[in-house]
Amino acid sequence: MAAWTKIERLTEDGIIVSMQAPLIISASRSTDIPAFYADWFFDRLQKGYSAWANPFNGKKYYISYENTRFIVFWSKNPRPLLKYLPILKERNIKCYVQYTLNDYEQEKIEKVPSLASRIETFKRLVEQLGKGTVIWRFDPMILTDDISVDDLLKKVQNIGDQLKDYTEKLVFSYADIAMYRKVKHNLEVNGIPYHEWDTEQMEEFADKLSTMNRARGWNYQLATCGEKIDIAKYGISHNRCVDGDLITRLAWDDKELMHFMKVKIEDVPAPSLFGDSELPEGAILLPNNHYFISSHKKDPGQRQFCECMASKDIGEYNTCPHLCEYCYANATKELALQNWKRHQENRFSETITG
Repeated sequence: MAAWTKIERLTEDGIIVSMQAPLIISASRSTDIPAFYADWFFDRLQKGYSAWANPFNGKKYYISYENTRFIVFWSKNPRPLLKYLPILKERNIKCYVQYTLNDYEQEKIEKVPSLASRIETFKRLVEQLGKGTVIWRFDPMILTDDISVDDLLKKVQNIGDQLKDYTEKLVFSYADIAMYRKVKHNLEVNGIPYHEWDTEQMEEFADKLSTMNRARGWNYQLATCGEKIDIAKYGISHNRCVDGDLITRLAWDDKELMHFMKVKIEDVPAPSLFGDSELPEGAILLPNNHYFISSHKKDPGQRQFCECMASKDIGEYNTCPHLCEYCYANATKELALQNWKRHQENRFSETITG
C-alpha cells in the first residue's frame, strides 16, 4: 500500500525529475503547515508538486500532487485552512484535521492564539467539514512543578465541555521526555521544571479521564498516541493518526482511493424475516446502506507503537515558528526562526525553506 506511483515531471527550473505521486498526504508531522505554510501549500498544490530536503543527507526529493486523493492535516492553529477548504472540494480531495488543542496558557509553554480563539476555530472547521473530521488532540500531557495530574484533568474538562457534540475523539500522549533528545534539551534550556510520568500516574490519569468522559456525557473515543502502556481496561485504545478506517468513512465513494487501499464497499443485505440486516462481524456502516470491513494496515516505517497507515509527509523539521518549549520538531528556536525567515523571503518556492 505504501508503494506510491512514480512519475517523471518537469520542474520550474526546466529539469525533468522523478517524483513520488502519493494518494494520501500527511501535512505534516514535521511542522505546522496549516498555521504557517497554508499559502505555500495551496500554491504548490495548484502548481502540482513540491520538494523537501532529507534531514539526514540534505538530498532534495520531489512529491507530485497529480494523484492526491486525501490529506491529513496536523495543526495547533488551523484557522488559515478555512479559506482554502473550497479548493479541496473543487479538486475532490477529502481531508481531516488532527487538531492539537492544549491549554498551557497560564504556564506559557506554547506560543499559540488564545484558547477561546482556538476553540472557535475548531467549531468553524467542523461546521465546514462535518463532525468526525476534526480530531481533538491534547498532546503532550506534561507534568511540571506547576502542573499535576489533577491540573491536567481540569484543563481537559474545560476544553472537553466546550467541544461536546463537535468531535468524536480525544487523542493524548504522556510526555516521554527522556526518549526524545530534542524535547529534553529544549525543556532544560528553557528552564521548564518537567517531571517524567511513572506508570502509577499514567494509570491514575487514564482512570480519571475515562470516568470523566462518561460522567460528563462526552462519550469521546479515547486513544493514546504512540504509547507503550496498555490502558485498554479504561476504554483507551492505541490511536491511528493516519487512520485507514476514518479515511474510508470520509471518502468511501472515491473508487480510486478505495482500490488503492484495498477496501471493498459492500451493500447492506436486505432485512431478514425479523426485520434486521445481518452484517458480518467487524462491519462498519456507511451512508446509503453501505458498509466495509476494516483493512487498516500499519505503516512498518513508523515507530513501534504507532498505528498509522502509510502516507507521504511533505513537511520539514526545524521550520515551526510556534516555538513550543517542549518541541520535538525543532533542534533549536534559532534554527526554526532562521528557516521561517528564509521562507518569508521566498514564500512560494518548491520547498518550505525557500
